[in-house]
Amino acid sequence: MIIRRDTFWFSTLTMRKGSIVKRVAWRCLLITLLACVIVLVEKHYPSTFTKVSATPFTLLGLSLSIFLSFRNNACYARWWEGRQMWGKIIIEVRSFIRESIALPEPARRAALYQLLGFAHALGARLRGASEYRAAKPWVAELSDDGGDNISDLLLRQLGERCAILAKEGQMSEWRYITLEQRLQGLSEAQANCERIKNTPLPFPYTLLLHRTTFLFCLLLPIAMAEPLGWLAPLFTTMVSYTFFGLDAIATELEDPFGMEDNDLPIDALIRTVEREILAATGTKALPPPLKPVNFVLS
Repeated sequence: MIIRRDTFWFSTLTMRKGSIVKRVAWRCLLITLLACVIVLVEKHYPSTFTKVSATPFTLLGLSLSIFLSFRNNACYARWWEGRQMWGKIIIEVRSFIRESIALPEPARRAALYQLLGFAHALGARLRGASEYRAAKPWVAELSDDGGDNISDLLLRQLGERCAILAKEGQMSEWRYITLEQRLQGLSEAQANCERIKNTPLPFPYTLLLHRTTFLFCLLLPIAMAEPLGWLAPLFTTMVSYTFFGLDAIATELEDPFGMEDNDLPIDALIRTVEREILAATGTKALPPPLKPVNFVLS
C-alpha cells in the first residue's frame, strides 16, 4: 500500500511509485502513434475523415466512463472489505488477549502463540504461500500434514484447547463462551477474506470492458483528426491514459491481498498482531512496526 505524505503538487504530477503508468504506457503509446498516423493521413487527404462525426464517440465515452466507474467501485469495495476483515482480526485478537488473562499461564501463552500462528498462516494463505512455513515458528507442535487449511486447523485446535480447560475447571463456563465468540469472529473474518480471494468479478463483464475500452481508444483519433489536427494525438493520449488507467486500477484492486504496490499491507497488519501478542506474553524486545520502504508499506 502506498503511504505518501508529500502533497506538493509538482511531485504529485511526476511521481511514478504506485502509479499505473507502467501498466498502460505501451497501450497509450500505441494509441498515440496511431493518432499521429491518422492525422498525417488527414493532412495529405483532407476528405478522408470529414464525414466522421464525434457524436457517437461522445455517447460511447460517457457510457464507458459510467461502466468503468461501476467496475472500479466494485473492486474498491473488495479492497476496503479486505481491510475491514483484517481490522476485525486485530480487534478479535486484542479482545482474546484481554479475556484470556484468567487462563493459567502456560496454557495462555500456548493459546496466544497459536493465535499468532493463525495470523501468519492466513496471510500466507491469501498470498499463495506456504501456511505451514508461516505458522511453524510460532506453533511448535504443528505438523506438515495438517491439511490444506492450516489457518482453520489452528482455530479448531485453539477451540479444543479452550474446551479442555473449561472441562477441567481451569476457566469458567462464561469465560469459555466469550473466548469461543472471539474464535468465531476470527473464523468469520477468514471466510470473508477467502471469499474475496476466490471469487473474482465475473470474467465476461471484465472482458467486455477491456475490449470496449481498447476499441474506443483505437477509433477515437479518427473522429478527432479533422477538427483538432496535430492536437488530436495529445488529447487522444489523455483520454486513453484515463480509460486504460481506470481499467488497470480496477484490475489491481480486484485482488487486495497480493504483492502489488496498491494492495493491502498484510505484512504490516500481521506485525501489529505479532507485537500485541508478544507484549501480552511479557516479551520486552518487540519487533518494530513495519515502515514504508520507498513509500510502499507491504
